[in-house]
Amino acid sequence: MAMTMNGEVTLPASREVVWAALNDPEVLKACIPGCEQLNKDDETHFSAVVKVKLGPVKASFKGKVELVDLDPPNGYRIQGEGEGGIAGFAKGGAKVALSDAEGGQTLLRYDVEAQVGGKLMQLGSRLIDSVSKKLADEFFANFAKAVSEG
Repeated sequence: MAMTMNGEVTLPASREVVWAALNDPEVLKACIPGCEQLNKDDETHFSAVVKVKLGPVKASFKGKVELVDLDPPNGYRIQGEGEGGIAGFAKGGAKVALSDAEGGQTLLRYDVEAQVGGKLMQLGSRLIDSVSKKLADEFFANFAKAVSEG
């Protein structure tokens, strides 16, 4: 099952501060809902363990992410995949673009494409889309707070 999601958020920090936070595993771990572990394996590779609840299904996903097309401090593409055991898998990518906004703030635009399979598919696209949107909103609320304090 394919899923797409896009949006934008204005963050209360400069592009350089936002860029640094987007590449800091400690900041990301604190902002990603359900993230139990996030390691920066090298400059462009991360590995993570994230627990999520999608309707009746609770799953712990182990995944790897690679950052490509790096254009500091303007953006990058993220590609990755995660395995959730019996719950299934997710793989896909996101384009993240940063631009200056009024008052020294930064506009972050994101465009996500993903595929999910296994037991997750049985939940239906409406539930998966709803939970994905909620998790994205939670991440960006946490991230906005982190960069405003940084």
